[in-house]
Parts: sequence; C-alpha cells; structure tokens
Amino acid sequence: MILLTFFIGLFANFIGYIPPGNINLTLVKITINRGLKQALLFITSFSCVEFFFTYFIMHAAKWLSAQVKLDTVIDWVMVVLFGVLGTITWIHRKKPPETNYSEHESIRYGILLGFLNPVQIPFWMITGTYLITHQWILTGKLALVIFSLGSAAGAFLALFLYAKFAKYIQNKFELSTRFINTGIAILFFSFAAYHVVKQVYLVFFK
Repeated sequence: MILLTFFIGLFANFIGYIPPGNINLTLVKITINRGLKQALLFITSFSCVEFFFTYFIMHAAKWLSAQVKLDTVIDWVMVVLFGVLGTITWIHRKKPPETNYSEHESIRYGILLGFLNPVQIPFWMITGTYLITHQWILTGKLALVIFSLGSAAGAFLALFLYAKFAKYIQNKFELSTRFINTGIAILFFSFAAYHVVKQVYLVFFK
C-alpha cells in the first residue's frame, strides 16, 4: 500500500504539471537561456519544495476548502505572478544568453517559485480530496510523507521531460532565444488575461 501511495502521488503530480503554467514555462525559459545544467538545478530545488508544499496542502485541504474566497485570491495572485513573469521575460527577450550563471541563482529561483505556486492549492484540494475519499491513499503521517515524496518525484519527472523537450525543439528547429522568449512572454500575458476575464465574468455575469 505504501509503494502504491508513492506511485499515486507521482502519477497525480506528473499529470498536474503537463499543462503549460508558470512553472514549466519558466523552466523552458531557463533551459533555453541558461542550459540544461541550470534547468536541472532549478528542477531539483523546486521538487524539494514541492514535497513540503504537497504535505502541507494535504493536511490543510479540509480547512482550505472551507475558505469561500480562496479561488478569487488565487486568481488575482496568478494575475500578478503571470504579469510579473511576462514583463520580465518581455524586457529581456532581446538579451543574448549569458554563458556563466551562479548555481545558487537557479536553486534560489526554484525554491522561490516552489513557494509561489498557488495553482497547486486547488489542484491538491481537488485531487487529494478525491484520493482520500475513495480510499486510494492513507491519511497517516507516514503515508502522506510517502505520497508527498511521490508528488516531488512526479514534478521532477514532468519538468525534466519539459526541459529535454525544450532543448530538443530549440536544436531541431534552430529557434532563436529572442523568438522563444517572446513566445513565452505572450503566453504569460495570455494566462494573466484569462484570470482577469474569469474574475470579471464571475463578478458581473454569474
């Protein structure tokens, strides 16, 4: 059962990181601009934070689900986050990639975004509640530790594949750094606009 709990956590979070979002798009940008080594440092540090993040959210899922305005708060946090990331990427879109980066910089970036990852809150509230309700996983401390380890492994695997794919696409089609950064910036702004439109719709039309 413990081994199954690990693989359920791995599979659930692997699926969770497949859709484009602030984390995997940031990773693509790091991979393109800084290389695969820096991307791996980012992924490793982010996955470590993901372990603690998942453990906390799974414990607090019942309390969080009772906060009626939580979805609204998360939406506006995502607007700010996507807006900031989009602006930074747009400003630096013409900047040629540097050859030397501090390893600590990518690690710090991974830790920072590991904590600034509000989209994972509703994800684990829904997924975690479903898994617990259907008794797919246990709720003891050890079981949740194992589940969170699986979650961290799933995040690592999904993001590692994203990094490898980004490098492959860049090499295969010989895309310029400016072109890729411009595309990522536009996606960030698009996601920010989506959350704004969503909240405007909920306020005025629902």
